[in-house]
Amino acid sequence: MKKTAVPTRKEMIELLNEDLAREYQAIIAYVVYSQVIKGAKYQHIAGELEKHAGEELAHALKISRQIDYFNGTPVTTPKSVKMSDKPEDLLAFDLENERVTIGHYRQRILQAEAMGEFALSEVLREIIVEEQEHMTDLANALGIDNPKVEKQS
Repeated sequence: MKKTAVPTRKEMIELLNEDLAREYQAIIAYVVYSQVIKGAKYQHIAGELEKHAGEELAHALKISRQIDYFNGTPVTTPKSVKMSDKPEDLLAFDLENERVTIGHYRQRILQAEAMGEFALSEVLREIIVEEQEHMTDLANALGIDNPKVEKQS
Protein backbone atom coordinates (compact mmCIF):
# COMPACT_ATOMS: atom_id res chain seq x y z
CA MET A 1 0.00 0.00 0.00
CA LYS A 2 1.31 3.42 -1.00
CA LYS A 3 2.08 5.79 1.87
CA THR A 4 0.17 9.08 1.83
CA ALA A 5 2.31 12.21 1.64
CA VAL A 6 1.91 14.44 4.68
CA PRO A 7 0.74 17.89 3.57
CA THR A 8 1.80 21.02 5.39
CA ARG A 9 -0.87 23.09 7.12
CA LYS A 10 -0.64 25.61 4.26
CA GLU A 11 -1.13 22.84 1.69
CA MET A 12 -4.11 21.50 3.65
CA ILE A 13 -5.69 24.97 3.61
CA GLU A 14 -5.29 25.04 -0.20
CA LEU A 15 -6.77 21.55 -0.55
CA LEU A 16 -9.70 22.35 1.75
CA ASN A 17 -10.34 25.57 -0.19
CA GLU A 18 -10.60 23.49 -3.39
CA ASP A 19 -13.10 21.28 -1.55
CA LEU A 20 -14.98 24.37 -0.38
CA ALA A 21 -15.20 25.70 -3.95
CA ARG A 22 -16.73 22.32 -4.95
CA GLU A 23 -19.27 22.62 -2.10
CA TYR A 24 -20.24 26.11 -3.34
CA GLN A 25 -20.62 24.63 -6.83
CA ALA A 26 -22.92 21.94 -5.42
CA ILE A 27 -25.05 24.48 -3.54
CA ILE A 28 -25.55 26.59 -6.66
CA ALA A 29 -26.21 23.59 -8.88
CA TYR A 30 -28.75 22.07 -6.51
CA VAL A 31 -30.55 25.39 -6.01
CA VAL A 32 -30.76 26.11 -9.73
CA TYR A 33 -31.42 22.56 -10.93
CA SER A 34 -34.17 22.02 -8.34
CA GLN A 35 -36.04 24.98 -9.84
CA VAL A 36 -35.50 24.36 -13.56
CA ILE A 37 -36.12 20.61 -13.70
CA LYS A 38 -39.64 20.20 -15.05
CA GLY A 39 -42.05 17.34 -15.53
CA ALA A 40 -43.98 14.90 -13.38
CA LYS A 41 -41.17 12.37 -13.76
CA TYR A 42 -38.78 14.75 -11.96
CA GLN A 43 -41.09 16.22 -9.31
CA HIS A 44 -39.74 14.01 -6.51
CA ILE A 45 -36.06 14.49 -7.39
CA ALA A 46 -36.53 18.28 -7.60
CA GLY A 47 -37.56 18.22 -3.93
CA GLU A 48 -34.54 16.05 -3.11
CA LEU A 49 -32.26 18.52 -4.87
CA GLU A 50 -33.60 21.32 -2.66
CA LYS A 51 -32.81 19.22 0.39
CA HIS A 52 -29.33 18.47 -0.99
CA ALA A 53 -28.67 22.22 -1.35
CA GLY A 54 -29.15 22.68 2.39
CA GLU A 55 -26.93 19.73 3.19
CA GLU A 56 -24.21 21.08 0.90
CA LEU A 57 -24.41 24.43 2.71
CA ALA A 58 -23.82 22.58 5.99
CA HIS A 59 -20.79 20.88 4.38
CA ALA A 60 -19.45 24.27 3.26
CA LEU A 61 -19.75 25.58 6.81
CA LYS A 62 -17.91 22.55 8.20
CA ILE A 63 -15.11 22.87 5.66
CA SER A 64 -14.87 26.63 6.32
CA ARG A 65 -14.57 25.92 10.04
CA GLN A 66 -11.70 23.51 9.36
CA ILE A 67 -9.93 26.07 7.15
CA ASP A 68 -10.24 28.58 9.97
CA TYR A 69 -8.86 25.98 12.42
CA PHE A 70 -5.74 25.77 10.22
CA ASN A 71 -5.54 29.62 10.33
CA GLY A 72 -6.58 29.99 6.70
CA THR A 73 -9.20 32.09 4.96
CA PRO A 74 -12.07 30.33 3.15
CA VAL A 75 -12.34 31.01 -0.59
CA THR A 76 -15.36 32.85 -1.94
CA THR A 77 -15.52 31.56 -5.52
CA PRO A 78 -17.29 28.36 -6.59
CA LYS A 79 -16.13 25.95 -9.25
CA SER A 80 -18.17 26.47 -12.43
CA VAL A 81 -21.69 25.06 -12.71
CA LYS A 82 -22.77 23.35 -15.94
CA MET A 83 -26.20 23.98 -17.41
CA SER A 84 -28.41 22.14 -19.88
CA ASP A 85 -32.02 22.17 -21.07
CA LYS A 86 -32.21 18.42 -20.45
CA PRO A 87 -33.08 17.26 -16.91
CA GLU A 88 -31.07 14.06 -17.43
CA ASP A 89 -27.96 16.14 -18.13
CA LEU A 90 -28.44 18.20 -14.97
CA LEU A 91 -28.76 15.06 -12.86
CA ALA A 92 -25.73 13.54 -14.57
CA PHE A 93 -23.71 16.72 -13.87
CA ASP A 94 -24.66 16.49 -10.19
CA LEU A 95 -23.85 12.79 -10.08
CA GLU A 96 -20.38 13.35 -11.54
CA ASN A 97 -19.72 16.24 -9.15
CA GLU A 98 -20.66 14.03 -6.18
CA ARG A 99 -18.44 11.20 -7.46
CA VAL A 100 -15.46 13.55 -7.80
CA THR A 101 -16.13 15.18 -4.42
CA ILE A 102 -16.24 11.83 -2.63
CA GLY A 103 -12.92 10.86 -4.23
CA HIS A 104 -11.31 14.09 -3.07
CA TYR A 105 -12.65 13.65 0.46
CA ARG A 106 -11.33 10.10 0.61
CA GLN A 107 -7.89 11.44 -0.27
CA ARG A 108 -8.27 14.31 2.20
CA ILE A 109 -9.07 11.84 5.01
CA LEU A 110 -5.83 9.97 4.35
CA GLN A 111 -3.92 13.25 4.30
CA ALA A 112 -5.55 14.48 7.51
CA GLU A 113 -4.72 11.24 9.29
CA ALA A 114 -1.15 11.36 8.02
CA MET A 115 -0.95 14.83 9.64
CA GLY A 116 -2.45 13.51 12.87
CA GLU A 117 -5.53 15.72 12.33
CA PHE A 118 -8.12 13.13 13.32
CA ALA A 119 -10.91 15.63 14.01
CA LEU A 120 -10.69 16.78 10.38
CA SER A 121 -10.86 13.20 9.14
CA GLU A 122 -13.98 12.62 11.26
CA VAL A 123 -15.67 15.75 9.88
CA LEU A 124 -14.89 14.56 6.35
CA ARG A 125 -16.25 11.07 7.07
CA GLU A 126 -19.55 12.63 8.19
CA ILE A 127 -19.70 14.64 4.97
CA ILE A 128 -18.96 11.59 2.81
CA VAL A 129 -21.95 9.76 4.29
CA GLU A 130 -24.28 12.48 2.98
CA GLU A 131 -22.42 12.82 -0.33
CA GLN A 132 -22.89 9.09 -0.93
CA GLU A 133 -26.60 9.44 -0.18
CA HIS A 134 -26.76 12.27 -2.74
CA MET A 135 -24.97 10.11 -5.28
CA THR A 136 -27.42 7.25 -4.70
CA ASP A 137 -30.44 9.59 -5.03
CA LEU A 138 -29.10 10.91 -8.33
CA ALA A 139 -28.19 7.48 -9.71
CA ASN A 140 -31.66 6.20 -8.79
CA ALA A 141 -33.30 9.19 -10.51
CA LEU A 142 -31.27 8.40 -13.63
CA GLY A 143 -32.07 4.68 -13.35
CA ILE A 144 -28.40 3.67 -13.16
CA ASP A 145 -26.03 2.08 -10.67
CA ASN A 146 -23.83 4.24 -8.47
CA PRO A 147 -20.59 4.99 -10.32
CA LYS A 148 -17.26 3.77 -8.98
CA VAL A 149 -15.42 6.39 -6.93
CA GLU A 150 -11.65 6.70 -7.23
CA LYS A 151 -9.44 8.69 -4.90
CA GLN A 152 -8.61 11.98 -6.57
CA SER A 153 -5.07 13.25 -6.56
